[in-house]
Amino acid sequence: MSETETPKPGAGLKKLHLKTYGCQMNVYDSERMAEAMGAEGYVLTDTAEGADMVLLNTCHIREKASEKLYSDLGRLKPLKLANPGLKIGVAGCVAQAEGAEIQRRMPIVDIVVGSQAYHRLPAMVRAADAGQASLDTEFPAEDKFEHLPARPLQSRPAAFLTVQEGCDKFCAFCVVPYTRGSEVSRPAARILAEARGLIARGAREITLLGQNVNAYHGVEDGADWGLARLVRALAMIDGLERIRYTTSHPNDMTADLIALHRDEPKLMPYLHLPVQSGSDRILKAMNRRHTADDYLRTIERIRAARPDILVSGDFIVGFPGETDADFEATLALIEAVNYGMAYSFRYSPRPGTPAADRPPVDAAVADARLQVLQALITRQQRAAQEAMVGREVGVLIERPGKLAGQWVGKSDYLHAVHLHDENLAPGQLRRARITEAWTNSLAGVCLG
Repeated sequence: MSETETPKPGAGLKKLHLKTYGCQMNVYDSERMAEAMGAEGYVLTDTAEGADMVLLNTCHIREKASEKLYSDLGRLKPLKLANPGLKIGVAGCVAQAEGAEIQRRMPIVDIVVGSQAYHRLPAMVRAADAGQASLDTEFPAEDKFEHLPARPLQSRPAAFLTVQEGCDKFCAFCVVPYTRGSEVSRPAARILAEARGLIARGAREITLLGQNVNAYHGVEDGADWGLARLVRALAMIDGLERIRYTTSHPNDMTADLIALHRDEPKLMPYLHLPVQSGSDRILKAMNRRHTADDYLRTIERIRAARPDILVSGDFIVGFPGETDADFEATLALIEAVNYGMAYSFRYSPRPGTPAADRPPVDAAVADARLQVLQALITRQQRAAQEAMVGREVGVLIERPGKLAGQWVGKSDYLHAVHLHDENLAPGQLRRARITEAWTNSLAGVCLG
């Protein structure tokens, strides 16, 4: 996934430049850190030059995450030398994983705050202002969300809302259990209250976030709540038009959640359901705890409930021990599922994970396999895009496009859709007919 930059702010006394790497969870965390620092008198700026504080919110999922961090810190060093009062902080999963090593390697870093401690960021900044280097990578007992300020006065049309963090699956390639901790679900009442606040401030679509979101297991009034019950409660809130959730694990696609894709019109027809490999032998080595057939039968049940659903997935190519036969099994699974989109990566070891010390697949072999897999996924995605031409879809308008009179929104199926209409505005939900399909987006015309 691409990095995101915070939008340009208005004027203020203290300026915060916040750079976010990685997933939607990090985007959400960055928003909450910005809100916490806003209560301390900071406003966002889109450049590090002239900022009073620079905060890098890191991700440890992709290859060379640490190297990327240290490269960015190297670029910040001249700014720190020119302005010793500049505060530099590192947050997120690399901060959680490396802790004090970051400050040892890069003394310009004043603050290192882990993924579960960012509600303590304001106090850490105050300590840094007093000349003390601050480090906090503990997994606190308290709910960090309860210690954050209220959400801002205005929301975007599509908002993120974290409902669950951490993971207990311990896939052999994954650092999440070590950087985000074990699975913790937020109480349903707090989630519903935050959702109402987002809607009151302009959100019409909410994406529920979690490292393993469909493992959500909250408690309300002594009753257990799974993700399906939470979605049903959210769907009853006036003003909320669309609901999505990500990222899911195949083992947690319960019967009631699958049925909800049939029964709840506010739940959008898009599902990201990673499988990683189509080989049972590799899935076992990954500790995925399901087979390829288990996954395919789950997809069949989902499509029986919602035939038009667009399914996306994740794939790791070149996992240690992967043979040509294992790779062919992955290609066969992709052919069987027919994905609307998918993300794929060559395996790269993560220190501390069970697979990190296993003999790697030859890099040239893994690269060649990745190209073959990505070509197949691209063909499927292109076919899915072209199949949208002529169809009517709902489009939630999010922002102006690059051309005069152009607006960009998201379809029910999460496609980016370009529309030309002078009367559109962010937050409108419009029906549109798709007229063109491009590689990564669609074009359409508004109806009525």
